[in-house]
Amino acid sequence: MSETSTKPYLLRAIYEWCTDNGYTPYLAVMVDGRTRVPMQFVKNGEIVLNISFDATSGLKMDNDVIHFSARFGGVSRDIVVPVDNVIAIYARENGQGMAFDVAKPPADEIKALENEIDGAARGTEPVGLTSVPVPAADKPESATPDGNDEPPKKGGRPTLTRIK
Repeated sequence: MSETSTKPYLLRAIYEWCTDNGYTPYLAVMVDGRTRVPMQFVKNGEIVLNISFDATSGLKMDNDVIHFSARFGGVSRDIVVPVDNVIAIYARENGQGMAFDVAKPPADEIKALENEIDGAARGTEPVGLTSVPVPAADKPESATPDGNDEPPKKGGRPTLTRIK
């Protein structure tokens, strides 16, 4: 009988640690033919995914595959990542986490993937947000709703501020 890898258990443990401490868990993934992600966001054969509760829907971390739905450019996408392709899982806020060895795909698969990425880049451009300048007459006197112009303090857990 073959032994189950410890990698999926470690991934789930680091994910739980991140969420328990108020951190945002990120997953660095090597993209190959078995990985289903939006190709226009792949750089150098890799993609970094925010797998926090707020960023995903239906996150399931099985022993062989991680799958969930997430929005990219306002469009919901089904994401499938083989556990073998996970390079690292870490907290965005402090970089703490765990990295793993991942075998590179064969050269012919890399070439096919690069062609697919190039095709995705030429096809539909990712939808992004744009800012619209506000005329000076329409700007409020204070930049913040409470009149406090000091920048927010860093560190600690995020808090919700109710504005009436």
